[in-house]
Amino acid sequence: MEFNRIFKIIFLISLIGFLGFVIDFGFLLSPQNQEFLSKYFFFALVVGITSTVLKYFTKSKVLKFNVIAFDAAHIALILLVLYYYFHLEMSSEGAKHWHSSFFVQLAVVWMFVREYSYLKINFKRTFLNPAQLFILSFLFIIITGSLLLMLPNCTHHGISFLNALFTSASAVCVTGLAVVDTGTYFTQFGQYVIMMLIQIGGLGILTFASYFSYFFKGGSSYENQLVLGEMNNADKIGEVFSIIKNIILITFIIELIGAIMIFISINQVHFNTLHDKIFFSAFHSVSAFCNAGFSTLTNSMYETGFRYNYFLHTNIILLLVLGGLGFPIVVNMLNYFKYKFLRLFHHSAKRNKHRTWVINLNSRITLITTISLTVIATALFFGIEYKNVLVEHHGIGKLVTAVFLAASPRTAGFNSVDMASLHISTIMITCLLMWIGASPASTGGGIKTSTFAIAILNFMSLAKGKSRIEIYRREIADISVRRAFAVIFLSLFVIGLGILVISISDSEKNLLSIAFECFSAYGTVGLSLGITASLSAVGKFVIIMIMFIGRVSMLSIMIAIINKVKHKNYRYPTEEILIN
Repeated sequence: MEFNRIFKIIFLISLIGFLGFVIDFGFLLSPQNQEFLSKYFFFALVVGITSTVLKYFTKSKVLKFNVIAFDAAHIALILLVLYYYFHLEMSSEGAKHWHSSFFVQLAVVWMFVREYSYLKINFKRTFLNPAQLFILSFLFIIITGSLLLMLPNCTHHGISFLNALFTSASAVCVTGLAVVDTGTYFTQFGQYVIMMLIQIGGLGILTFASYFSYFFKGGSSYENQLVLGEMNNADKIGEVFSIIKNIILITFIIELIGAIMIFISINQVHFNTLHDKIFFSAFHSVSAFCNAGFSTLTNSMYETGFRYNYFLHTNIILLLVLGGLGFPIVVNMLNYFKYKFLRLFHHSAKRNKHRTWVINLNSRITLITTISLTVIATALFFGIEYKNVLVEHHGIGKLVTAVFLAASPRTAGFNSVDMASLHISTIMITCLLMWIGASPASTGGGIKTSTFAIAILNFMSLAKGKSRIEIYRREIADISVRRAFAVIFLSLFVIGLGILVISISDSEKNLLSIAFECFSAYGTVGLSLGITASLSAVGKFVIIMIMFIGRVSMLSIMIAIINKVKHKNYRYPTEEILIN
């Protein structure tokens, strides 16, 4: 019991150290404050290494090898940093160099993560249900992000709270709408904060927090697993943390490969230093996979020097498509390719004509809908814009740009053409694509491809006079149909209400531009016809609310607010209602 109190005090020390890390980056400190901060870092790291060693003497069960390896690396890093500390003259310049060292910053953050993960965190369903916890976690990170973006070193000339809140909400909700230019208004530290918010918003703060806690403890309470299972769509309670681990691994692997490919596709001549080129690659890989649409380029992919870089555009398309498919679909596809690969080398499998059900129904519907929407939209855009925005492109460039136009509205938000020059019919199709959005359990927004597919299948089923929706020898559950039409109605209600309010508060704006902005916000897309920055305070706040609702879904908000009724074992007589 005494040790638990000690570890809580150590956690507070690590938390103060982490806040010192933020202050170090966020403010211009005097030499005296820098020296004080460097000494606190030294104290915190000494406490950190003591805490890590002490945990091994108070633990009753044997820790896993990966935890031991993590702690060994942690101790080695702190010892390296402390060795460096004792061999440095602690002058004002020396202190500045000490506490701004990458290894010191890494050690302080590493210590905070380790101490945080040791805390006992329980998600009480009696206090907060999963929907409420999910929504509050997003609100918390949005407000925290807006405060971070207001730090003096995040911007070149300062930023108002409303604009900081808008930028933070746009990043956390992986939207990409911006009231200020990300590349010129924010410093590189500010851009790092935005990239961090995009990553956390794409995966969810609870995903990171829960897995780190599980990683070090090797287990979690049954109640925690129930809550996390509902939020991560886990079919089995025992698979919750394996699903979370797969989500984190797949995300970082794809983003790493994406960053390497982007790095290869761009020219060093457009960057001042190698670090700038590396940061550009990492930022756009994270932004693309998380379907955020944020870019450090003023005109996104339409920027001079990047406009005709079709290799770069192709990499962005692949990243945003993979991110928009959803983690369950990506995992299911990986299992399918693994199954096909193993069959090539398994002789008995070649003789067996039985077709194994590897790709589940959810994956089939999502993939078919995604491919169909992309192909149809590409063909339409290619035909409509052939003599308009595509006229400056030649050969394969026209096709790549058309595919980019078709894929980006599916919650990505990057643009490789001048959006204001698009034909009116292209804008209308883009609104439809933004409304549909990405796939369920993905980093994107919108009503989701599965919802759209169920609506289409329901129309076809009714037209054929069938009472059930059947596809691929499976029947769609009635609850899925009801949920789909609830999502469709609520989305149109939110978008319509947003258009109404902004048309009143910003009456000088074109109605089409307002509607486009609202569809983009709800679909967490980030495309705009150029009115975002000039919106009034009311208009910006409305867009913030629509982005938030689009990310967490109106249905989740209603579930969080409205109390569930107890299941009753009776049914009233059925009676049909006249519809048409």
